[in-house]
Amino acid sequence: MRPTTKDLAEAAGVSLATIDRVLNERPNVSSKAARKVAEAIERIGFVRNPAAVALARNKTYRFRFVLPTSGDQYLAELIARVSEAKEALRTDSTEVEAEQIAMSDPHQVAKYLTGIDHDAVDGVAVMAPESPQVRDALLRLVERGVKVVQFLSGQERLESADYVGVDNFAAGATAGKIAGRFIGDRPGKIMVVAETMMALDSIQRRLGFDSIINAQFPHLVSLPSLETYADERRADLIIRRTLQHNPDTVAVYVLSSEARGPLTAVWNTQGGRPLTVIVHERTPFSEQALMDERIDAVIAQDPGHAVRSALRIMRARSDHREPLASQERIRIEVLLKENIQFE
Repeated sequence: MRPTTKDLAEAAGVSLATIDRVLNERPNVSSKAARKVAEAIERIGFVRNPAAVALARNKTYRFRFVLPTSGDQYLAELIARVSEAKEALRTDSTEVEAEQIAMSDPHQVAKYLTGIDHDAVDGVAVMAPESPQVRDALLRLVERGVKVVQFLSGQERLESADYVGVDNFAAGATAGKIAGRFIGDRPGKIMVVAETMMALDSIQRRLGFDSIINAQFPHLVSLPSLETYADERRADLIIRRTLQHNPDTVAVYVLSSEARGPLTAVWNTQGGRPLTVIVHERTPFSEQALMDERIDAVIAQDPGHAVRSALRIMRARSDHREPLASQERIRIEVLLKENIQFE
């Protein structure tokens, strides 16, 4: 059986009260007593049970998802999965909430993050574009003891915070391979559309996509990225102009998570020209477009898995445990008309 705190006290030759003070890093413990407890832990293989500690203290875990205000169906999927988790964990002494903020101004995002009270929140999962201001604000949160998860979109060189999401370079490379295979030997151009290229996930997907197209499909040329900024009128204008000025366009790659606006603009403009279409993330829109064969492939990641993974990581970090890396790895899924399953 696993050694108990009573066993540890006997092995160390100290009282249970001393054991409690050492394990919970409380004051009034001599260095000699702390050393004896540490040696006994090593000798008998004592392992703390975080769940039992939390129960004994009547501890409530408080986790928050910080999500953008702009978004369409995929954002709605994320919010729905957070709501599911909130209900599922209510009986497990865990409070889960989602707060949406505008992500267009990194200074305002940083200000919001700086205002998070570390005494009121144990962990935050943040989905924000990459910027020095946001990265520094997240680092300060970590320094204040808040467990930080970079959620689906990370910050460059922020190694002190966990990340949940697919390998976006690999996701972009997958899109490039599929696009090249679907296009075949036809020479031409590929229109690449993003909501913003400020987001690190968009940058990484673009790099992965280009690495495959440039190396393996020299008869194809990827056009400069078009940024819609989640504005449907802007998307319609820039996509229409791009297709008019590039009549040899053979494919469209939407590398952000919301494809409905950009593809509506594409379909309104393309006329009779055949286009290979690759997008990211499974939504009601992309499911239906796959079935209608207006989209050829969807590169997806499970939003429910991502939400649950972020919560498990924040819980583990709060309990001073190492998360199980293999459980938290988010898979890249390739969806085609032939394999999509409706629930």
